[in-house]
Amino acid sequence: MRIFDISRRMENGMPVWPGDTAFQYEVSWPMEESGSVNVGRLELSTHTGTHVDAPFHFDNNGKRIIDLDLKLYIGPARVIDMIGKESIGARNLNGIDLDGCKRVLFRTLSWINPSVFPEKIPHIEPDLAPYLASKGVKLIGLDVPSVDPIDSKELPAHHRLNENGIHILESLMLDAIEPGEYELIALPLPLVQGDGSPVRAILRQW
Repeated sequence: MRIFDISRRMENGMPVWPGDTAFQYEVSWPMEESGSVNVGRLELSTHTGTHVDAPFHFDNNGKRIIDLDLKLYIGPARVIDMIGKESIGARNLNGIDLDGCKRVLFRTLSWINPSVFPEKIPHIEPDLAPYLASKGVKLIGLDVPSVDPIDSKELPAHHRLNENGIHILESLMLDAIEPGEYELIALPLPLVQGDGSPVRAILRQW
């Protein structure tokens, strides 16, 4: 069995969504003071690094993180290349058999410099959500920080995916991953009021 870590590194100075909370880790209670241990303090957004979106993120009446079915985030997943695409729609999946595939991860390789937040990303087109839903897909993952364009305020892809029962996993690191079949594990934290949650996402392959 091989394990691939597909999570972005969480470290001070890492890029976050413009205007969002900067990531910061510090040892707030060092061994010199406690007498026995170092204890760290974190400040971060719920959408820092590799993360899942809860529907509450874009819908005041949507489910929170604690309400999501953990089975969504564990199980077979297919990595599909979408390198060079400016957007991803149903037409890009012509000839790809997705019947029975519950989790799809799109590898765009468009986030070229991981130390800088991207100015433009491939986005999900409106027709993709119902197409994926018709195939049984329940989770979509991407190696960019949003399923919508960076400057979008209406967030049509977020809403359309939610309407079709498809959950969202963003900011994966898929550079070293070949297209194919894997097992995905990307569990969110049990945040009772959470609109999103960082995850440690991995792929397993036998």
